[in-house]
Amino acid sequence: MKAFFNEIFDYNFQCNKKLIDECLGLSEVSPKTKSLFSHILNAHHIWNARILQKATEYDVWQEHDIKDWADIHYENQRSSFEILTNADRFDKRIDYENSEGRLFTNTLKDMLFHIVNHSTNHRGQIAVDFKSNGITPLGLDYIHYKR
Repeated sequence: MKAFFNEIFDYNFQCNKKLIDECLGLSEVSPKTKSLFSHILNAHHIWNARILQKATEYDVWQEHDIKDWADIHYENQRSSFEILTNADRFDKRIDYENSEGRLFTNTLKDMLFHIVNHSTNHRGQIAVDFKSNGITPLGLDYIHYKR
């Protein structure tokens, strides 16, 4: 399971890195893309913090300057790999509070999978936003990563 999560977090990292690089090269990035990608970064950070039982630094929909995206993304990835490196049981149940203050419990594997799946979902929304703004969406499918 550790190898699987290392691979999908690397995939997630590479996709987000490509998207960051693409946005840095654009003359203008739409407000929707800025909001969605900031949300991807924030949610990843928040889930890492929940797993590590640490305080969060970002709100769910807090927007970040594009020039800060890479640093936040790198720190998220570093934190996730720290979690993966130290994980001894992926079925371990973790209690946490969601953004509305409700208490939940999920397994580590479900929380980790959610981070990547959540990012994929919002990258899809960004692809639609790119297309509606005349920008060719990036090929970020998992199979492209594997090729």
